Amino acid sequence: MTRIAIAIAVALAAIALPAAAGAPQTEDEKTAYAIGLSLAQQLSSLSLTPAEAEWVGQGLKDMLAGGKPAVDLQTYGPKVRALAQTRRQEANDKATAVGKEFAEKAAQEPGAVKTDSGLVYLSLQDGSGASPMPSDKVKVNYRGTLIDGREFDSSAKHGGPTEFRLDQVVKCWSEGVQKMKAGGKAKLVCPPAIAYGERGAGAAIPPNATLVFEVELLGIGNE
Repeated sequence: MTRIAIAIAVALAAIALPAAAGAPQTEDEKTAYAIGLSLAQQLSSLSLTPAEAEWVGQGLKDMLAGGKPAVDLQTYGPKVRALAQTRRQEANDKATAVGKEFAEKAAQEPGAVKTDSGLVYLSLQDGSGASPMPSDKVKVNYRGTLIDGREFDSSAKHGGPTEFRLDQVVKCWSEGVQKMKAGGKAKLVCPPAIAYGERGAGAAIPPNATLVFEVELLGIGNE
């Protein structure tokens, strides 16, 4: 996120402006509303307190009014960046700790297996036949959630079963699905190191997120 984007996002999200009447109606109003949603997603990692949000709003009002600011922007600009970095690191550390605790509990479920990579694998229904190899193409149904249960993706969202090669997906998927057999179902708990790591994946998967997948292996290769 650029410095300008941070400044705009903080200002728009925090200022106490009168609410618009009802839902957006015109295409311009809807587009403007979508800008607000996008900026709010970018701002969420800063975890501003209500008091901090009040001061952000006041700073915006003072600048727009053309008055003399209460602080020097040249001096405090670097502190804004430092605060953003600190808050993001705190959020990342918290996500890592909470995810680790979740994975440890999942590993205690009857039948669960924790591998050296940190993957927690639990068979929900055994399949039959051979397991896929790392370069095999597989056909699956799946549902992916964060540890709080929020769904971020599923094969149903894409119209039905999905096909992909196991060497073209995150390590957790590749390792987990190789333990399955056609007709089987399993739950994969994926720590960030073998999922999307510190970068996350767009707005749906935050940095350092532990992910949970329920996977049904429908077929391997040309099956």
